[in-house]
Amino acid sequence: MGRGYPPGHPLIIIKVFDITDKEVRTLVNENKPAGTYQVRFDAEGLSSGVYFYKMTAERFSDVKKFVLIK
Repeated sequence: MGRGYPPGHPLIIIKVFDITDKEVRTLVNENKPAGTYQVRFDAEGLSSGVYFYKMTAERFSDVKKFVLIK
């Protein structure tokens, strides 16, 4: 998402899923004002492998893949 978007204080949700589409973490689930943020991801208890994170804010939604190597 672009800087300063979305306007207002929308509900921001960031979740992590494993390769079977099972939710393994919820990183963010709160209303936040527009801005730039960093989110810490604690992978304790997760195995090395392919995961996906989904970020949702109002009408915006995006999914990205990442590889966890321990």
